[in-house]
Amino acid sequence: MDSVSIKDLMCTRYATIRPEMPVVEASGNLIKHDMLGSPVTDEAGTLLGWISERECLQAALQVVYHNQRVATVKDLMQTDVLTVSVSDDVLTLAQQMLNAKPKIYPVVDASNKVLGVISRRHILNMLDQKLAELSKKAG
Repeated sequence: MDSVSIKDLMCTRYATIRPEMPVVEASGNLIKHDMLGSPVTDEAGTLLGWISERECLQAALQVVYHNQRVATVKDLMQTDVLTVSVSDDVLTLAQQMLNAKPKIYPVVDASNKVLGVISRRHILNMLDQKLAELSKKAG
């Protein structure tokens, strides 16, 4: 496990979401990238917040069923975002993900620029590969 890093596991392809974007457009980006949520960044890639399917669903329901105005991402995004860095420990993050913490985290550098995202699935895939390797050695 020591040889596996967050940088090895993170995904650098994620939905591009800007704060001024209509939530319905952000929702489409999440769907296109098959993501549960995504970082909200400025043009330079600096993390400003996070938007999830939950917020998008809320906005879509308001528009479609209640004829309410179309919200922007800035109106609904979470601004208190838990992040990880490439130097953080994978096992510590996995343990944190077992608690009532997010399923997916933005990976940021020292200047809060988003480098990618890491999810429970990324870690689970790695653990699954490790289990397969162990069973081959044992067999």
